Amino acid sequence: MEALLSARFQLGECPRWDHQSKQLWWVDILQHQLHSFNLQTEHHQVRHLPEQIGCFTLSQSGGLIIAGQSGFYSLADAQSELTFISDPEEHLPAQRFNDGRCDSAGRFIAGTVNPNKDQIFGQFYQLNNDLQVTALVGKSWTCNGLAFSPDNKTLYWSDTPERKIYQCDYDPQKGQVSNQRLFYQVDESQGRPDGASVDQQGNYWSALYGGSEIICISPDGELLQRLSVPVTNPTMVCFGGEELKTMFITSAKQKMTAEQLQKNPLEGALLSCPAPIPGMLEYTFKGLE
Repeated sequence: MEALLSARFQLGECPRWDHQSKQLWWVDILQHQLHSFNLQTEHHQVRHLPEQIGCFTLSQSGGLIIAGQSGFYSLADAQSELTFISDPEEHLPAQRFNDGRCDSAGRFIAGTVNPNKDQIFGQFYQLNNDLQVTALVGKSWTCNGLAFSPDNKTLYWSDTPERKIYQCDYDPQKGQVSNQRLFYQVDESQGRPDGASVDQQGNYWSALYGGSEIICISPDGELLQRLSVPVTNPTMVCFGGEELKTMFITSAKQKMTAEQLQKNPLEGALLSCPAPIPGMLEYTFKGLE
């Protein structure tokens, strides 16, 4: 396992592999940054944005769909201006989007987070192909870990503060969720479940924030593997590279002291390692044609 770049990130999140351009994308939420790195040319590009960006997805028509502090936006390319789409939580200005991805029909699903952790909860919203937004699932201070099974008929999401990972039935044709049930309870000693991805065999890989681990859980809820990582706060894992056989892991150095960072200079790094099992291609957003 190695760091891809010398840069260290306050809150690295949402790694996404673009198999067409051979680029890895991710964000640093706290620094309002969108990053891309070309593995072939080793060109690292940084775009500064006007607000915190929690997650994004690639668009089939080119560019990105972004979920940030004030709602959904489109970005025609890495240099263009943000175009506002919708803000389903306009009445909750303290909240922001946090984690999400597309389903097989090209709908973008993203969940919100409540930094104040008071009586207001976040949830996942679905940005449909016609740019309409509907509430979908979730009730948590931090809606996280969204991922789909290979057949797209199972949706996973994690309630980070409660350390619970849920499994739901999903109708990919209608974009509807039902039958939510507890999939896996992370022990308090292991950290908290953050971002996640599913491999080609349907296993759920969850980054344990504060736990220095990535765990692999079978579709039946069995813990298959614990992968130690050389950072305290891994935030999300994705699959990419040749034949999707590389695992990329973002991490965070937020709230760490100078002494902690000196002791472990990898904190906040973007990591990569061979994937035990290949991953799946990310779906892209199919609106804005």
